[in-house]
Amino acid sequence: SLVIIRIYDVLGNEVTTLVNEEKPAGEYNIEFRIDNLELSSGIYFYRLQAGEYRNTKKMILLK
Repeated sequence: SLVIIRIYDVLGNEVTTLVNEEKPAGEYNIEFRIDNLELSSGIYFYRLQAGEYRNTKKMILLK
């Protein structure tokens, strides 16, 4: 199914899309590299969509 993982700031603005592709069922690891993103330390949210499944979780970025 189509898998989408997006990162948002606390204001709800999309920061980046990590994954946007069809993937078969299974477990995956995604590397979130911030080298080329101008992100400051703080709270961000990641949203995972896979088929009908949707979930949003909070994460803390410390530089």
